[in-house]
Amino acid sequence: MSLTAIKEEMDALVAELNQHNYNYYVLAMPTIGDYEFDKKLKYLAELEKANPDFADPNSPTQRVGGDITKNFITVNHKYPMLSLGNTYNEQDLRDFDERIRKAIGDNFQYVCELKFDGLSISLTYEKGKLLRAVTRGDGTKGDDVTNNVKTIHTIPHQIKSTVAPEHFEIRGEIFMHKAAFLRLNAAREELGEVAYANPRNFASGTIKMQDSKEVAKRPLDGFIYFLYTDKNEFKTHWESLNAVKDWSFHVCEHNKLVSNIDAVLDFIHHWENERFKLSYDIDGIVIKVNSYAQQQELGFTSKSPRWAISYKYKAAEVETVLEKVTYQVGRTGAVTPVANLKPVLLAGTTVKRATLHNANEIERLDLHEGDTVYVEKGGEIIPKIIKVNLDKRLPGSTKVHYLHNCPECGTELIRKEGEAVHYCPNDEGCPPQIVGKIQHFISRKAMNIDGLGDETIETFYKHGLVNHISDLYTLYQKSDQLKTLDRFGERSIENMLAGIEKSKEMPFEKVLFGLGIRYVGETVAKKTAAGVKNIDNLSKATVEELIAIDEIGQRIAESIVEYFGKSEHLQQVELLKLAGLQFEIEEKVITLDSDRLIGKTFVISGVFESFSRDELKDMIEANGGKMLSGISGKLNYLVAGDNMGPSKLEKANKLNVPIISDAELLEMING
Repeated sequence: MSLTAIKEEMDALVAELNQHNYNYYVLAMPTIGDYEFDKKLKYLAELEKANPDFADPNSPTQRVGGDITKNFITVNHKYPMLSLGNTYNEQDLRDFDERIRKAIGDNFQYVCELKFDGLSISLTYEKGKLLRAVTRGDGTKGDDVTNNVKTIHTIPHQIKSTVAPEHFEIRGEIFMHKAAFLRLNAAREELGEVAYANPRNFASGTIKMQDSKEVAKRPLDGFIYFLYTDKNEFKTHWESLNAVKDWSFHVCEHNKLVSNIDAVLDFIHHWENERFKLSYDIDGIVIKVNSYAQQQELGFTSKSPRWAISYKYKAAEVETVLEKVTYQVGRTGAVTPVANLKPVLLAGTTVKRATLHNANEIERLDLHEGDTVYVEKGGEIIPKIIKVNLDKRLPGSTKVHYLHNCPECGTELIRKEGEAVHYCPNDEGCPPQIVGKIQHFISRKAMNIDGLGDETIETFYKHGLVNHISDLYTLYQKSDQLKTLDRFGERSIENMLAGIEKSKEMPFEKVLFGLGIRYVGETVAKKTAAGVKNIDNLSKATVEELIAIDEIGQRIAESIVEYFGKSEHLQQVELLKLAGLQFEIEEKVITLDSDRLIGKTFVISGVFESFSRDELKDMIEANGGKMLSGISGKLNYLVAGDNMGPSKLEKANKLNVPIISDAELLEMING
């Protein structure tokens, strides 16, 4: 056989076997038996071994797995994997559209995409080859699952394009087709194993398996939906989607480019029923502004892009009986009512409990004991009661009233004016608050203490080993007691104490977040630490002084002042200081190119021909200037480029803020 004929036969086998995989896993309509399929796959492998130059890197022979991953390496995302804001309300979409128009005018388009119910993945390619696959994780870093992702038949190991950039990152969603899910779940049940509740859970569990050979036996699929490059290779999202499709990536064929919000709503209405005909699950629609320049102009919040939103379809509702209402106390003292229900199947899972949020919700529902209620579960949220079936209310049933005292410690609950939540103020004596506060302190986003987990903290509290955060730093004195506890050997105690000791190196912002002050999240802790420099300044700060810090509002400032107004909290801070924790920021020495912009504040808006916005920002800060997040009376200059948002221009003019070009900025810097 000639070399040309061998190449043609190999290509034909690759195409045929890939089609058989699709028929089997997606359509659930196999047209060939397993024995025949395996025989063809083995023959293809023999041809590839004899003719390696003709082997296709995306051949089905390359998807069988083999490597064992004992521990997944954590990898930082070059570009953060932010989540999207979402809504179930069409009016919210019109409001979103209105905000876009106010910011960038009327000349823009949307890309509508199906919102796949799977797990997000980030793929990095170098010189056309798949270098790394990383899960979303916490948005800034995730787990390296490259070996497992390489078993997915629609994710290329190597792309064939000669025009793709040397380095790029691509985002997508990994999922499992319904037919594969049903077949694999049935096999689990036959073996007496617990069945998965839905395809998403099955896919998520599969991608974190340690043996990639086992992963290959659980066929996953993936769609690509966003491209990141160091330089702007394309002007629009739609253009990039079509390009990556040409590079051999799997892009959903149902994406649509539209010109207005009415067309977006038409797309949503069409898929509300059509989604049930798909071979995979979707739970909504994603809407993105098409132009990359306009995306850049719109920017981001701390959690999500302002140029995209997701619309979620409402989940089906079921009817069941309210058996009783119980109450949970969180680490901040917030008391949440929970409805305990007669078990009912909803969206593939058995529901026994539903959140009631607060006293207002109990009153709105007019709940009575033994009521028949309607429950829904949208996306990954806790099931909730949406209404009562009054036709089935029991005669003489007792109305449910929100309790007045903490169910854990008996302290009278408080409810601040303008807030819906009741709190237990006994934060130093209420068991779930004590445990929750320490669990928060050791968590990954706070002090990240190795060797300690939530269950361990509960055990320590029950045995009187910890009652405050500061008690963690005296555990080394109680090693004899620790050894008497179940599952605490000498090695695990050593690892735990080493983790506690290492936590003393965590920066001030992490310690501040770990203290668990109400409303002080990760970002606020970082801003506050930078603004006050050390814990002594913070403990003495007034509400007015705190509000002057960027992004600190009245409610946050009042909460901080209230926290440090309690002698118990000040005592804990002193004990943590003595333990050696970091309570001041490490001042970085910054060498400026010049001091020509010191004391001046800037906002950058629009698109510039000679510089990127990041380059302009770096220039400003390198010469002593300060960037602000928005236009206000504190702003000295608005640096304006092309396609600047009309709302920013209007606000700047109203406040008489000088508007300068990038050329004028350079003149200021160059003197």
